[in-house]
Parts: sequence; structure tokens; C-alpha cells
Amino acid sequence: MPEYSWPPMNKRAVMGKPFDRLDGPVKASGRAKYSSDLNKPGQLFGMFLHSPHAHAKVKSIDISAAKAMEGVTAIRVIAEPGAELQWAGQEVAVVSAVREEIANDAIRAIKVEYEVLPHVVREELLAKVGSRAKAAGEQVTGDPDKAFKDADAVSEGEYGCPVITHCCLEPHGNVVQWQGDTINLWPSTQAVSTIGGDLAKQMQLPATNVKVQMDHVGGGFGSKFPSDKWGSEGAHLSKASGGRPVKIYLDRANELTIAGTRPSAYAKIKMGASKDGTITAWQSESWASGGLGGGGMPPIPYVFTKIANFRLNHTAVSLNAGPARAWRAPNHPQASFLTCSALEDLSAKLKMDPWDLFHKNMDMSPRPEVYRKQLVKAAELMDWKKKWHPRGSETGNIRRGLGLGMATWGGAGHASKCKVTINPDGSIEVEIGSQDIGTGTRTCITQVAAETFGLPMSAVKVKLGDNAFPASGPSGGSTTIGGVSSSTRKAAVNALEKLFERVAPGLNVAADQLEAVDNKIQQKGNPAKGLTWKQACQKLGVDKISELGENDQRAAAKEGLNTSGAAGIQMAEVEVDIETGIVRMRKMVAVQDCGLVVNPKTASSQVYGACIMSICSALMEERVMDRMTGKVLNPDMEFYKLAGIGDIGEIVVHMDITPENDKRGIIGLGEPCAIGGLAAIANATANALGVRVPMVPLTPDRVLAALSMNRRNA
Repeated sequence: MPEYSWPPMNKRAVMGKPFDRLDGPVKASGRAKYSSDLNKPGQLFGMFLHSPHAHAKVKSIDISAAKAMEGVTAIRVIAEPGAELQWAGQEVAVVSAVREEIANDAIRAIKVEYEVLPHVVREELLAKVGSRAKAAGEQVTGDPDKAFKDADAVSEGEYGCPVITHCCLEPHGNVVQWQGDTINLWPSTQAVSTIGGDLAKQMQLPATNVKVQMDHVGGGFGSKFPSDKWGSEGAHLSKASGGRPVKIYLDRANELTIAGTRPSAYAKIKMGASKDGTITAWQSESWASGGLGGGGMPPIPYVFTKIANFRLNHTAVSLNAGPARAWRAPNHPQASFLTCSALEDLSAKLKMDPWDLFHKNMDMSPRPEVYRKQLVKAAELMDWKKKWHPRGSETGNIRRGLGLGMATWGGAGHASKCKVTINPDGSIEVEIGSQDIGTGTRTCITQVAAETFGLPMSAVKVKLGDNAFPASGPSGGSTTIGGVSSSTRKAAVNALEKLFERVAPGLNVAADQLEAVDNKIQQKGNPAKGLTWKQACQKLGVDKISELGENDQRAAAKEGLNTSGAAGIQMAEVEVDIETGIVRMRKMVAVQDCGLVVNPKTASSQVYGACIMSICSALMEERVMDRMTGKVLNPDMEFYKLAGIGDIGEIVVHMDITPENDKRGIIGLGEPCAIGGLAAIANATANALGVRVPMVPLTPDRVLAALSMNRRNA
């Protein structure tokens, strides 16, 4: 059986090196073409009519005026009379036309009569949602009542984080063309190999009849897996318009209203501890919503899963609002925020440094020694022990504080197949039905192939973004890097073994005694006996070698190419102006492990981006709903705020690259590094102010309200 294991750490020439992203120049120069940039010959423009009401029934719909407009090629009614619409923005009808402005005019010409129904769009006050709340069963372990009675310290608090949106820079949509019995789809997707099958199912076609191609995607964060109505309705419009391609992309307002959200999470949490800081009890009443389907319970208590005595209650709240979709570590940022905020408040109750409390209780986590080492490293990078101060000890108008948060994740590689071809001229082609969603996937695949063949990266050409290539899983759950690296490694090793068999007789060396290193095929450990790479490939004549490799999830853990289980610690230092309520970032530290790191530069880039996302959600991001109209009040880039360069402060990233972690194989990184920052910033603000701001984002009004309440209670 071929030897697929990764080369030893100290013998890698390409893997583990900080190469720039291969697609960096085309993206930075604007030459990269996203699907939303496409303008196909004869292209039509599709536009949706969206419900103006959060909850309504369609009584009647008249498309006659729109249908008669010059330039309109097709109209489809999505919500027929009698249909019940459950959120403002839900699709009612769709139009295609030769120009965007004509499509917009046609949408405005459609006449719809609605029966407006009662709606609920806010969930932060559980008492006000009435019958829209659905309680889950209570979970109890140990004897929490006795544990609280015996505790030396008991802390109680209420915490909340609102719904936020994915806010992809490239909105949801696609270009789609139905010709004969085939559909060509150019989507903005995280799932090149599976989105075609999803669309084919909606269109009642064989999956092989949908051809998918995409070079780049402008953000997804978990929201771009299905073909959605822009895929299915676009295909219908194309068919009805004689097979002309139809381009449908959401505008910014609808993007932020219906294209995906991260669910909210609220909780009343009570914690007990002995005087030395040992956690003895947990009790929580949580509630959440991600739209009509409610919201599941975040995995709390987070990381500290071995607390002996706990009681959990959770309520899912159904809202008439755009639906939730997976959002970079679903439910984990919320769980980390709720848990770490409660832990920080408990440490304040004990008059204890939270670093000490976290460190002391790490045996209640699944990976105590890893977290303890990361806490020490993060504290060193933040200079925690020198900077930290007890709550309430800061004076003056500008006050500084420190906080920390934690993360855990799985990240095992997804199912993936790859084809690697060695050409007679020595060039290498890698074909894989994956997508690079901006994380450096192309670059890492290239590094794995180049490492296997002992070649420079310039000798390898990676082809992806097409469902004609061997199928590879969607980019979700931090599974891509493990999946594609493993399948690429296997395919490359399989191809290399075939080449060894072709050149071994001429070298008078057994094939299993050959190696590929430094642009050569040579006897192991004997550079004098071998051929240059090109000379070896010329032995193929007019033939080429093509081999497949597969990451089988069931066997991956045994093989060791990729495994699961990532951990991370993040710390934040903030500065708060108590007169204006403005919270500013000074510094953020992220210590993160993810097993074997293929490219430290692209890995660190993922962590930098995740820290910025955490800053956005901690200080700015919030979907604001109008109770009366049921509409989103801030579906734009003016009032749905994101961080700019002046908002993020200093970010320090430390990738926990060690021989022990490396031996675990590749573990996904995208999710875990986006988890702990929210809690760290909220806790740093509490440390600075001496009082908890119970809800994020930490906007000036909330900061000032918390200070005012504290003064009244003093």
C-alpha cells in the first residue's frame, strides 16, 4: 500500500512555508472575475418582487400590466393567492427583462392584494413573544440546588447577543442558462460539487445535467450552500425566455434582509464556586431565534463541559424575520460569549483574576493541557499579568480593560476526491471539484502537490471551481483544508508511484527505493543515482499518468492525514470613554491550534479576519427590527456597521505550531478562530468599566445605560 503520511516536519520543502496566495495578484488588481461580474451574450436580468409585510396572505395578484411591458421576457408568480408569507422580503414573484431598469419597472407594475396578519419580530424580551416561544425540556445533572446552597460565591447575570447578518460583499445570486435538457450555472457558492445536484432536484433533472462553474466567491460564511430561489427561478425564467442566460443577484437591502443571519442568543445564568475559584454549579435559562424556525440552544456551558452540577432550560422563539443560515461556527460565538461572560462575572464576585479562574478550572474542559499552554502564551503576548486590574479600580474618563474568551471546534476533513496528472513535459495538473472561498485553498492544494513531487509550486496547475472535476465537499465546518489536502496527497502519491514504476528499470533501482526530491527522481538518499524531473517525465513518451485520490471520512482518523479538535484562546484590550460610551480596540491576541499547518501565512490570515469579524459583532453589528412594521430598519452599509481599519487596533496572531500538534494531521481553522473574540471584548469592557454591559454590540447607548444603572444601584 502506498505511503500517504505527511513528510516529517523538518523535511518539508514547500508545506509549512508562508507562501503568498496564488490568487492574490488577480484579486488585488481587479482582474479576478466573480460570478456577479459575468455578462453573458444575450443576458437577461432577473428581479424579485418581495413581500412588504412581515406576515401576510396573498389575496390576489395581477401580473397583466407587467407582462405587457416591452422588454419583459418572462414572469413567474411564486406566492399564489392563498399563500402565507412569513417575513418581510419573502419572494412573491420574479421577472426577467432585457435591462435591469425594465425588470424593476415590471416588478413595480405587479399588483398584489395582501391580508396583513399579526407578526412578532423581536425576541430580546421573552415575556413579550407570547405563544411564539417553545420551551425545550429541562436538563439536570448532579444536584445544582445543593451545590448553589453550599457554594462560597454565587454570581448571577443576564447576557444577550442579537441576530446579525452574513453581509457578504458579493451578494447572493447567480447567472443561469437552461438550454435543451442542460442547465449551465455560474453561482456564488460554497458548494461547487453539490449545488448542481440541489438545483437539478428542484428542476426534476438528472444531477449530471447541471453544469457548474465558478472561479471566485465574494464571501459566504456559511450562507451559500443551496441553489435557492435565485437558482431555480432563474432557470425557469431562462427556459421561458428561449434559453437566454438570466442574471439574478440580490440588492444590498434584500441581501441583509433574507439571505441569512446568525441567530441571537440570550440567557440568565447563575454560577456557583468555592472560595478558591473551583466552579461547582451552573444554571441557565436561555432563549434564541434565527427566524421562523426559532433558535437552538447554544452549547452551554461552553468548553467547561464537566461542571458537576448544572440545570439547563432553553426556549426557541419563532420570529417573522428572514431565516438563519450557518454562520462561521454556528452557535459557538454565542455560547462562548454567554459562558465566558458569566465566568468573568464569577471571577469578579470572587475578587479573582479571571485568568486564574479559567486556568484553575481547565480540567473541566476536553483538552486541559492545551488550553493551559495557550492561556500562558496569550497572557505573555498580551502582558496580562502586568496590565490586568480588578473591576472598578480604573479612574478617569478613559478607562482600559482586559478580557478573554475561548474556542473549541471539530474541523475534520470532508469527503473529497482529486485527480492528479503528470504530463510528459513535467507539468502537473490537479483537478478537484472544490471552491476557494478566499481562504487560500488553491495555494494550499498547490503546496501539497508540490511537496509530494519534490517540485516548486510553479510546476503545479490547480483546476477547481467546476463540478466536472472529481467531487469535493462544500466549504463549511472548517472541513475543506483537511479534505482537499488529503485527497490531493493521495492522488499525487498514487501518480508518483506510477512514475517510479516507469523509470525504475532504467535506473536499475527498485521502484520502492525511489524518491522525488529537489526536482529529481533519485534513489533514496543517493542524489548521484537519479534523473531530473523532466528527464523522468520524458520516459512517458506521449503518455501521461492520471491517478485519483480520495479522503474517506470513515478512514481519515486512522490514516492521520486529517483529524479533528481545535482549541483557541483570545484576549482583548479595550479603551472606554465613560463620557461618550465609545469602546475602542487597543489590542487583540489570538492563540490558535489547528494541527499540521500547510501554510502559516494563509492560516494567520484566517485568524486576522476572524478577529476583525469578532470586533464587528462585539462593537457594531446588529440587525434592527421595527416592531410595528416588521421590517429590518438597517439593511444597508450606512446603518449596518462594519469595522474599518481605524476600528481594529493591533492584532497579534500566534499559530500554535508544535511537533505534537503537527502529528495530529490537518485540522480545519476557519471556524474556531471566529469564536472567542466576542467574549474577550465584552469581558474587557466589563473590566474597564467595573460594570457589565449585558448585551452586545457594545454601542455607546448601552455602555452609558450600564454606567447609569450602576450609579443608581450604588
